[in-house]
Amino acid sequence: MKTQAALMLGAGQDWTVTEIDLDAPRAGEVLVEFTHAGLCFSDEHLRHGSLGALPAVGGHEGAGIIRELGEGVTGLKVGDHVAASFIPACGHCDWCVTGHSNLCDSAANSPGSVDKDSFRFSYDGDRIPANCGLGTFARYSVVSANAVIRVNPEIPLEAVAVASCGVLTGWGAAVHAAEVAVGDTVIVIGAGGVGVNAVQGARFAGAKEVILVDMNPAKLGIARQFGATAEFRTTEEALTYARQVNPRAQGADKVIVCTGNTTEAVVTAAYETLGKRGTLVLAGMSQDVLDRNVNLPGTQIIFREQTIRGTIFGSCNPRHDIPVVLDLYAQGRIKLDELVTKQYSLEEINAGFDDLRAGKNLRGVVKHA
Repeated sequence: MKTQAALMLGAGQDWTVTEIDLDAPRAGEVLVEFTHAGLCFSDEHLRHGSLGALPAVGGHEGAGIIRELGEGVTGLKVGDHVAASFIPACGHCDWCVTGHSNLCDSAANSPGSVDKDSFRFSYDGDRIPANCGLGTFARYSVVSANAVIRVNPEIPLEAVAVASCGVLTGWGAAVHAAEVAVGDTVIVIGAGGVGVNAVQGARFAGAKEVILVDMNPAKLGIARQFGATAEFRTTEEALTYARQVNPRAQGADKVIVCTGNTTEAVVTAAYETLGKRGTLVLAGMSQDVLDRNVNLPGTQIIFREQTIRGTIFGSCNPRHDIPVVLDLYAQGRIKLDELVTKQYSLEEINAGFDDLRAGKNLRGVVKHA
């Protein structure tokens, strides 16, 4: 079949929207009509050529409807509403069975895969990969049944789309990775789609203070509706405030870095706000995913008994946590609608990424026609 899709043909280029070929689902796969796709900085990293082979179909955050099942697929049916999971959970590798499905070995299903037989998209006569094995920037995509999660059909699919990556990454960075506790003072650096959900997660976990840092004043202007108790444009200002409200630790108990391009300067500034026995969580990637961006005083970390850790997908188990977050949304206990600043057609995808880079949106969403 044919489908419209946004492709990244070469590093540093704009997205190309064109019609490409799509194979039918094979055993263990499903055909999904993606209705919505989130615009996330991870696809910006793909554009820079640091997430695998190009050309590739973009998009790893999204929601849609199952249209066809491959042989042997169970637990799903045609018509099901689903969230995309950019890390497919096989359910039987060691990571999955020990409760860490965000580290599932199936995550090898990525744009950098060399197994072209696993690719279902074709462009200009050649098979091409989809970002994270999903390709939500295509209206139709064939994906592993392990890479979609059935959700309540009463929940709007645009809310499901943002929950599938950015929300879970930020929420889980606070709840699971940082393990925010009642009474904690938390600093979140970066007020994009991941950062504001780290704020929501920290507030939900019982933090006393949730301090948001972002240089963009427009982002700070809306942060309080997601649970921020204070907002600053610099980490120095945030540290001064954290020391006032948390004199015991002389800094933050938890610091969560959610920047779109996490440089060494960002990591160093974030660490300097961390108090005694504090935890620094890196949830935002560097533009070059192999960049050595952590250069910290190890002996000071020893003296202060501090923890530095990374998190992928917010250390969530997506098959469990996506429904949980969507249930909280349905109960009015967390905000998802307010995250979607603007919707774009697929043809407007380059304008959407321009707005993302300019810091105009919490989350832009492509709505497939």
